[in-house]
Amino acid sequence: MDFQTLLIHGGENPDDGLGDLAPPIHVSSTYAQADPERFGPYTYARSGNPTRTALEAAIAALEGGARGLAFASGMAAIASTLLLFAPGDHLIVCRDLYGGAYRVLTGLFARWGLETSFVDTADLAAVARAVTPHTRAVYVESPSNPLLAITDLAAVAGLAKAKGLTSIVDNTFMTPYLQRPLALGFDIVVHSATKFLGGHSDLVAGLAVTADAALGLRLAGIQNAFGAVLPPLDSWLLLRGLRTLAVRLAAEQATAGELAAWLAGRDDLARVHYPGLAGHPGQDIHRAQADGPGAVLSFELQSPAAAKAFMRALTLPKLAVSLGGVESILSYPATMSHAAMPAAERAARGISDALVRLSVGLESAADLKADLDRALAAARARPAP
Repeated sequence: MDFQTLLIHGGENPDDGLGDLAPPIHVSSTYAQADPERFGPYTYARSGNPTRTALEAAIAALEGGARGLAFASGMAAIASTLLLFAPGDHLIVCRDLYGGAYRVLTGLFARWGLETSFVDTADLAAVARAVTPHTRAVYVESPSNPLLAITDLAAVAGLAKAKGLTSIVDNTFMTPYLQRPLALGFDIVVHSATKFLGGHSDLVAGLAVTADAALGLRLAGIQNAFGAVLPPLDSWLLLRGLRTLAVRLAAEQATAGELAAWLAGRDDLARVHYPGLAGHPGQDIHRAQADGPGAVLSFELQSPAAAKAFMRALTLPKLAVSLGGVESILSYPATMSHAAMPAAERAARGISDALVRLSVGLESAADLKADLDRALAAARARPAP
């Protein structure tokens, strides 16, 4: 099936014999068994739930994987995936990544004994140099958060396979509608499904998909043992959100491209980051591995003071943590998505205090442009202290 058809008909709905077009919400915490030694497909809701099963089957189908798993948040999906590794193992991780992932790697997992090297994964030679006898995995984002840096996914996956490493990619910004990393050779794809997959700013969820059934079984064991599973209602909301992913993201991407081109032509911005702009680093690679530039862009104003004045003057994009909703959301990485990353580390990665990140929603491009223009004018006239 084409992807848009798969969004509607992929996976499997729990069969209750009633012909439901929308999957039912199964809220039971436990399930009666006919025999103490031979159980049915469901025993206890942490271990499995029919609504969650439908979602997990759907995301596996969309990503072209063997096993899908649903978690209570994007960070639960990431942390559970990291539990595949053991103290003393070493991971190679992209330098420019979500601050929550940086926090869990440098905090919780570092104390636990997992070692991490942050590397510019756009430089394949640098990735190869970072491999040690203890390296077990490569973990990347492409495009990255918040600078939209591009990694050659097929090249990194090939290097990982040659070195016997597990390859993990966060596909939150692109979703399987625009990019399917398992087809490029990756072993595991993770998502903050709170974002574009859910699409309505009304749920918190994480997803992981494995290319291999055996790896999926290992991760399912961690999901069951760790217990950070997605509840039935959130699973149902996410299934509903998936059905409109293609039409939502196509419209949001079109507006994002128009806004990025308009912003790039202004002289009151220092820099605009968007894979759809000519000259964006890695643009040719991105075009080869993805079906579009997405609906997230970031841009730098002339100073942190100007950035703060700009944010205070906006009306339509809402200043908030998160992205991927039907409403445009503006985030300030320095105090939001990357607040857990020390200022010196942000600066070393090029994440300045003048940088803002815009997730473009379904408002009209004209209205968004007018609001951004007014806020940029306010930033020029009254820079914040």
